[in-house]
Amino acid sequence: MCQIFKSHLDKFVQITDEDFALIMDYFEIKSFAKKEILLEEGQICKSNYFVLKGLLRKFFINEKGTEQTTDFALETWWMTDNFSFERKTPADFSIQTVEKSEVLTISSESQEKLLNDFPIMEKYFRIIYQRAFAANQRRVKYIFTYSKEDFYFSLIKQYPAFVQRVPQYLIASFLGFTPEYLSEIRKKTIS
Repeated sequence: MCQIFKSHLDKFVQITDEDFALIMDYFEIKSFAKKEILLEEGQICKSNYFVLKGLLRKFFINEKGTEQTTDFALETWWMTDNFSFERKTPADFSIQTVEKSEVLTISSESQEKLLNDFPIMEKYFRIIYQRAFAANQRRVKYIFTYSKEDFYFSLIKQYPAFVQRVPQYLIASFLGFTPEYLSEIRKKTIS
């Protein structure tokens, strides 16, 4: 499983096998069951999660009491409540597994030490955060420029395997739909 992380790192920075072995000492590998809560809204987020296998989602409970999914993390993606993780404040989001998952976890203290001890990891995390920020900017643009249907069709076109993998009620939650409305959109496209 660690080779997944090494291969991922190699796409962004060059790290020797010796340094990688030392870097892995800052992480723990954990396994979680399907639908297991890793972080509950209101708790202090103590971990940053790197998905080795499986799928995570980040969500909050909106004013209507409905779960609103804001993000997903597939293999080789990171997930945390950044604000809570960095500032040690109560989390605004919950994080849950969608599938049985194996993840690397790192605490904020270990991550800070890692960045001090291995400056190349500072570069790595900068690249990862830049990419995540850019993806979030694009999503905000889609929210403001696409109709709900077009947003869904764009998601299907760009990420067909992802849409097949994620339960439809979670796709609906991510897009801000009810599951029933998503079902109506899907029926229209079939007919």
